[in-house]
This record gives sequence, structure tokens and C-alpha cells, in this order.
Amino acid sequence: MILAARAPFAGAALLAYLAARVIPGVEEVADGAYRRSLRLARGFGVAELSPERDGMRVSLRLDDPRDEQEALAQVGALLDLDADAPAIAAHLGADALLGPHVRREPGRRVPGTVDGPELCFRAVLGQQISLAAAATHAGRLVAAAGEPLREPRGGVTHVFPSPAAIAAVPDAVLAMPASRRRTIRALASALAGGTPVAPERLLELPGIGPWTAAYIAMRAVHDPDAFLPTDLGVRHALARLGVSQDPRVPAERWRPYRAYAVLHLWGTLA
Repeated sequence: MILAARAPFAGAALLAYLAARVIPGVEEVADGAYRRSLRLARGFGVAELSPERDGMRVSLRLDDPRDEQEALAQVGALLDLDADAPAIAAHLGADALLGPHVRREPGRRVPGTVDGPELCFRAVLGQQISLAAAATHAGRLVAAAGEPLREPRGGVTHVFPSPAAIAAVPDAVLAMPASRRRTIRALASALAGGTPVAPERLLELPGIGPWTAAYIAMRAVHDPDAFLPTDLGVRHALARLGVSQDPRVPAERWRPYRAYAVLHLWGTLA
């Protein structure tokens, strides 16, 4: 089936973003498509996505067909299909700095998530390290605590572990600096105990600062105005565009769509 998106829709750019961050066992890119596992009410599933002109082609393999609507809702959240793309393109496209890049590739979406807690762990694991290193750490967690699929599909073999399962892993699985390990354990305990995926609440945990909270707000909470002024990618992109001032200054012009501005800035680095 094809999930329609409001035009413009830069589906290929969205999948490229996800493809650069695949977690072994949970995600893969194969035959031009992106696949990932899903945790659903009655079982697990795998979604395979490939871009179409006006949306995304979606193929689902589910343990229980009654989970189809939930699976489609998760995929829709991952793809940011409900974004007001015309308004975003019009607003950012009129900006003197971002406009040429927005007009070149309008319809960039903010990649969401199929599961809020998973995104929180990914955000912490990705703090100040490369994408490859973050994927290695996450893959180690999946291998140790992820739940296996009844029917693996290619390299997609597990669902991402629950907060309770992560809280129980031995230190050997968390082969990272002690401070990061403490953050992972604090986050796992909080989420397993019912703390909502709310950036303002997560800021109370050790090791979660403004960048991590804003990244979670952008991708897990779908805040269209979340902004990452300290992000190295944002700063490098602005430097290339000739901006030397604090990123928050030009970003005032991009409200209320600063999260989409971040994606366009990252896009200039590709």
C-alpha cells in the first residue's frame, strides 16, 4: 500500500536519514528499501518502506493482522506524514538564508520514531560520538536484551529492547564511559517506572542536557519548533553559509518551524 503525504514530500531524503542510522538487528537497508521492526499490541512486525512520488510505499509483515492500524500509525509518525508541508515550505522558502536550499528540496520531513523510549535511548547513545559508534552501542543492546522476531526478515531479527530489559543488562553490555552508562541506567529506570517521554522531565536525569532534550522533542514529541543551537551539524552548516553569529539569532526568523530548518541545514552538509 502507499501512504499518502501532503506535497511536497522529500521521501528519499527522509529514508536516507534513517538509513544512515540503522541499528543492527532492528533496521536494515536492502534492495533500495528501508526495513525496521515494530513492537505492537498483539505481537511484533516488520515494515518495509520505499519512496513513491506522493508518499511512501509500505509493506507490513505482522504476527497478528489486527495490529495493522497501529503499525500504520507508527510508520506515519516515523515519516512525519501529518506535517503541514505547504506552510513549512512557504515560510522557510521565503527566508534569505535558507530559501535557496528549501526551494531546491522542499518537503523535508523531521524523522520521527515508532517508539518514544527507543528514540530516547538512541539520543543518549548518540551523544558526541559518530553515527557508526552509536549504531555499534545500540546493536550491542539489541543483541543482549532485544526480543527476537518470530519471523525475521533479512537482517531485521529483533525489536528494540524495552526500558525494563535495558535496566537489567550487565555493565559489560554498556561498554562506554561510566558517565554515559549512568545516564542509560537512569533513563531505563525512569522510563520503566512510567516517566513519560517529556523533554522537561528527562532533563532532570543525569547526563541529559539541552541538546538531548531538544533532539527528543524534535523526533519523539514532534515539536515542529524544537531547535539544536549547540549541534555541530547546525553550526557547521551555518558557517558554510557565512553565518558566524549565535545560531539562535537567525533561527528566530524560522519560528514556528525551526525543527524543519534543522533538517534543511543538515541537508546542506550532504
